Amino acid sequence: MKKLSAPSRPNGPHGWLSIHKPAGISSAKVVAIVKRCFGGVKTGHAGTLDPLASGVLPIALGEATKTISYVMTAEKSYRFSVKWGAETQTDDTEGAITRTSSYLPSKAEIEAILPKFTGLIDQVPPDYSAVKIDGKRAYALARSRDKAANQNQGERLAPETPLLRPRQIRIDALELLSVQASSADFEVHCGKGAYIRSLARDIGRALSCAAHVTALERRSVGKFHIRDAISLDFLQEMGQSAPASDAILSVMTVLDDIPAVALTGTEAKRLQFGQKLSLDGQRCARLRAALAQAGDTEHTDRAVAVFDGRPVALVELKDSVLSPQRVLNL
Repeated sequence: MKKLSAPSRPNGPHGWLSIHKPAGISSAKVVAIVKRCFGGVKTGHAGTLDPLASGVLPIALGEATKTISYVMTAEKSYRFSVKWGAETQTDDTEGAITRTSSYLPSKAEIEAILPKFTGLIDQVPPDYSAVKIDGKRAYALARSRDKAANQNQGERLAPETPLLRPRQIRIDALELLSVQASSADFEVHCGKGAYIRSLARDIGRALSCAAHVTALERRSVGKFHIRDAISLDFLQEMGQSAPASDAILSVMTVLDDIPAVALTGTEAKRLQFGQKLSLDGQRCARLRAALAQAGDTEHTDRAVAVFDGRPVALVELKDSVLSPQRVLNL
């Protein structure tokens, strides 16, 4: 029988960076800068931030890119500012004004409607968003629609119905931080898929006035918090030096909340080569119990297989058999 040898490990760093993205650049631009700083290693981000938004942008390097889905589903928090008096095409300051109002809500009125926006609620994403419609991005369809409206009518006309349908999102907490004459500041904790621009728009409509976002900062994404995020300036100054490498967090940073199954050396090699493993009754029962307790509806029956403290693969349990879904060559 031929002896298995471990697969070769890809070059470059593997792990996570917590970047404080400044307003004014895209998430894709941040990824390009990080990739260049680390010599072209495979790089990806977890959760797009609009160019006008700032705040935490988790960046995966190397083999950590295989774990991005575990960050995409994490709870997020934001602080945002809303200006009363106008709705825009994009629900922020970039779009043309589509509706105006002169009514300015009071602090008491704002606080009174906030409970309507907590828990599981239906939300229509902005037309200018990356949500796909029949394989096309909504923002591309919105641009084409508005260009045609401008050409045909001489001015943009607000559409009778939005491009996108309502979908259920989760708002865990929504707090009014401060109130000014024509604006207000909020903090929100929410689940996957929530659009803060839509939330601001809908708060305005609930108050019978037009509204749009003027500032947006993401404070946290799962275990990544703004207090620990590093600036792009710091990263570019340090390049691939030791201080920059010290900022890289372990791949396990985003996996330590999901169930883990310990492997022997032989089992680890089998998984690395894409082979399945059969668990005995006791190990299977323990893993089943851990999966049930985790309650991760997005990654049902998913666990991380670990050998000697190192993640080997993301695995799925079916009956008593572990199947490798993503092998981590670390």
